[in-house]
This record gives sequence, structure tokens and C-alpha cells, in this order.
Amino acid sequence: MDIEKARAFIRENHRGVLTTFRQDGRLQMSPIIMGIDADGLAIISSRETAYKVKNLRRDPRASVCVFADGFFGKWLQIDGTAEILSLPEAMEPLVSYYKTVVGEHPDWADYRQAMVREQRLLIRIRIEQAGPDKSG
Repeated sequence: MDIEKARAFIRENHRGVLTTFRQDGRLQMSPIIMGIDADGLAIISSRETAYKVKNLRRDPRASVCVFADGFFGKWLQIDGTAEILSLPEAMEPLVSYYKTVVGEHPDWADYRQAMVREQRLLIRIRIEQAGPDKSG
């Protein structure tokens, strides 16, 4: 699948399951909400203490199965390399993430305080491949 088509799908469908690798090599999966940033990277908000973040800091390989809100129907998988953007550098990208996925927040000062209190960060995934190209 063309990566630009995958980005377009993610811009319209924000639910997915992120797969990372545990220290013992087994898979760890997490339900997530994602979007696409201005640079074309897949973006996910998380917390410093989350297992997915610990896994990605050790091994940046990431895959996400993205699906429509109704779950059944169209879906895709992206594979890529993740980077972690922590606070304070992550604050404005977290604001952009919220606007991309949800829209306007009623109180941006409160949102920013919550990001600090919750130790939020942004996972950015450079999409290296996407699929499937065929259905079975």
C-alpha cells in the first residue's frame, strides 16, 4: 500500500493497536488513539511510565493495526521506527496531537497542566511500510 494512502486512512480513522517488543522478545500490544502530524509521522500520546514507552526506548520497532470506529471493515497495518518526544519539548506537539485527533479543547491551560501531571509524551512513528495491498 502506498504510504500516503495509509496516512490518509489514519487521518480519518484514529483507533488502533500498537505492537512493541518486550525485553524477552515477545509482543506487547496496547490499544491507542493516533493521528498524523504535519511531517507525515504517525503520532500517539502516552505516559512516561507506560510499558509501550519502555519497550520503544529499548527497541524502536513499532507496528500498528489501524481500524475504523466500527471495528469491522477497512483496516491497515503500518510498520516503522518510533521516537519518543518527552516534556517539555513534547508540549506543543501534544497540543497539535489533540487538535488533530479530537479538535479544540475548552481550556488549553488545563490541558497543559494535565499533560505535566500525567507525565505525557508523544510517540512519533516514521511509517516505513503499510498494507495490506490485497484482501483474502
